[in-house]
Amino acid sequence: MRVRRKYKKKQKVKNTSINQIPGQVTYVGNKVTENPTVEIINFDKEKVNRENSNQVADAFHYKNKDSITWININGLNHTNEIEELGKHYNLHPLIIEDIVNTQQRPKFDDFDDYIFVVVKMLYHDAQNEFISEHLSIVAGEGFVLTFQEADGDVFDGVRERINNAKGRMRNSGSDYLMYALIDAIVDNYFIVIENLSDKIESLEDTLFTQAVEDDMTHEIQDLKREVLRIRKAIYPLREVINRLENSEHQLIDEKTHNYLRDLQDHITQISENIEIYREMIWGLMDMYMTTISNKMNEVMKVLTIMASIFIPLTFMAGIYGMNFEYIPELQFKYGYFYLWGAMLIVFFLMIWYFRRKKWL
Repeated sequence: MRVRRKYKKKQKVKNTSINQIPGQVTYVGNKVTENPTVEIINFDKEKVNRENSNQVADAFHYKNKDSITWININGLNHTNEIEELGKHYNLHPLIIEDIVNTQQRPKFDDFDDYIFVVVKMLYHDAQNEFISEHLSIVAGEGFVLTFQEADGDVFDGVRERINNAKGRMRNSGSDYLMYALIDAIVDNYFIVIENLSDKIESLEDTLFTQAVEDDMTHEIQDLKREVLRIRKAIYPLREVINRLENSEHQLIDEKTHNYLRDLQDHITQISENIEIYREMIWGLMDMYMTTISNKMNEVMKVLTIMASIFIPLTFMAGIYGMNFEYIPELQFKYGYFYLWGAMLIVFFLMIWYFRRKKWL
């Protein structure tokens, strides 16, 4: 049984970055957290240290150590703490501006000492609502900084690999950690588009096997908006990963380029799937309109047949309903019954004719 969905108008994000001074840090978004959450993971081949704090300053003492430090900040509305962390790691003011601007498209910038990447983290929440979250990654020598809008992410697998020393994570540099984070985001894209595929198949089954409901147009429109948001997040990411793969930045090891090449294949596959699902959704709308049109044609067909049957009967009744005094058949003793007989004959002849033509 298909569950009816309730539709609510999506809250638009007001762009407060228009006409502001370049480099001015202004949060553009709707997700607000009371306190920033700072997750600090410092690791090397031998050990792992984890801390959770509300102060970015607690991560400063890990800088310039012979280990890798991953600092994950949740809550982009806390611009003062983000600026403080940016100054500590000598980030360009324009980079900090892009970190808190959730309308920034996916991008890649390389500086002398670090690499800056913006991606969109896509997932479905517990209510199966589609979420697109702005995520920024800064990777430098011995550190990786990630900035998220709110709590919750897709990096549990990365954390597990760090804790349990699985794979190359503990034996590689910050460039591999940056790759692993982007790879986790891209892998979750597969889950998102699989969920999208299930929704499309469910609507297709409904269109073919069940009665078409009036709210189905809303569901199709929601799917169209969702696939456009996914497409908007994924298509620029192809260019980002391509530039990462071809980058000659000193931070990216040659071995990491091989992994980035594989990541490029994944994002290409996802992009192709998105185009397929986009065409399928447009096909759903055409199918829905065709189904509605067919239903209307069936109704019109029935009404037309009924009208065609009663037109000659109405003509015969109209002839003998006139008020002329000298109508020959009015004097027949059984004229009434003759007229009924003629009308029934005409009625059954037309029914027979319509059935022979397979209109009934």
